[in-house]
Amino acid sequence: MEIKRRKTKVIKVGQLKIGGRSPISVQSMTKSKLEDSAGIRNEIKNLIYCGCELVRIAVPEKKSVIYLKELVDEGIFSIPVVGDIQFDYRLALECMDAGVDGIRINPGNIGGLDRTAEVIKKAKETNTAVRIGINSGSIDKKILKKNKGNIVDSMVESALENVKLLERLKFNNFKISAKASSVLDTVNAYEAISDKVDYPLHLGVTEAGPLMRGSIKSAVGMGILLSEGIGDTIRVSLTDKSVEEVKAAYMILNSLKLRKKGVDIISCPTCGRTMVDLNKMVYEVEKLTAGIRKNLKLALMGCIVNGPGEAKDADLGIAFGRKKAAVFLKGKVLKRVDKDAALKVFEKELEKLI
Repeated sequence: MEIKRRKTKVIKVGQLKIGGRSPISVQSMTKSKLEDSAGIRNEIKNLIYCGCELVRIAVPEKKSVIYLKELVDEGIFSIPVVGDIQFDYRLALECMDAGVDGIRINPGNIGGLDRTAEVIKKAKETNTAVRIGINSGSIDKKILKKNKGNIVDSMVESALENVKLLERLKFNNFKISAKASSVLDTVNAYEAISDKVDYPLHLGVTEAGPLMRGSIKSAVGMGILLSEGIGDTIRVSLTDKSVEEVKAAYMILNSLKLRKKGVDIISCPTCGRTMVDLNKMVYEVEKLTAGIRKNLKLALMGCIVNGPGEAKDADLGIAFGRKKAAVFLKGKVLKRVDKDAALKVFEKELEKLI
């Protein structure tokens, strides 16, 4: 099965193209506060290193803009930076003056269409991209009341209301998100919006939760939408380090063959036949390959049953036996070695591949 993406308009956030035939881009949001000079710089560098293609930063107050401008002027961003604005539309205006590539506003809490229009006017002047971020928890109360509390209908109406406003203002460098913490509400909202407009969509399940729970919810929700061809850029929202969001996002895209970037590690679930601490081996390989950008599939198998045959399409792998281990390349055994030496042999072969 090949996924056929729905055709959307192309927008630019800095030099990053989103929509159309552009690759589905991966975003994250910093966890560090802007006033934490060392922390925010280190986090941004780590995000860029692990493949993040757009970084969003919360701008909660006026002094935050000063810190953000310092980062922009310093040139630390080799990827587009987006200012995340809640409540005070004036912060969006100041962020655009500070030189950000994009602005994310939430129509439900920014104070009405007139203030959204002020932001759009400034965005046109500064050539700044905008994300209209509809969240289930902050929908305009009037729209909610009109739809008798139906979250999905309210999210869709809010999105379309803002699309009409931006079209009246002759502004089209924008994307839309419609996130809910409910997977089904998220899916239903995006499907409805995708049927009605052709602007790029930013996918995500908001407030998804901690690493495991949040990754699963995000994979289910975004997996459904992406398999239907919906989505142009994604963020996995986790209560964890921002680099984990990027890793999870690429895993989702790689699993659907929508992106091929970085290392894909496949490993067996282990059972009573396993004669090695495979968890430890997988952990060591994850550390070993953390910075590799080349598209590779690596396999770690706990016994001969799940050996080269089951992982024959892997670029490189190990299958562990009782005393020996087979290091294999594309399903063909390269070497049989003592299992204690297997990881070192694997590492040397990996170096040849990269």
